[in-house]
Amino acid sequence: MCAADKLLDRIEFLRNKMTEIAFDKGFTSNEAITTSQELDKLLNLYESMKQVNGQKKVE
Repeated sequence: MCAADKLLDRIEFLRNKMTEIAFDKGFTSNEAITTSQELDKLLNLYESMKQVNGQKKVE
């Protein structure tokens, strides 16, 4: 499994976790916000990886 695949797996995991937390504890709970911020960082990293690879989809 390449780095991009691992990153995408982590992104999917955090999306699901954030959704669960938001519905259980509220969208503005500290835990939901922290998870959202971590997810944002990973999404930005993924976009940077795509840019480095010449605007191609990272696989």
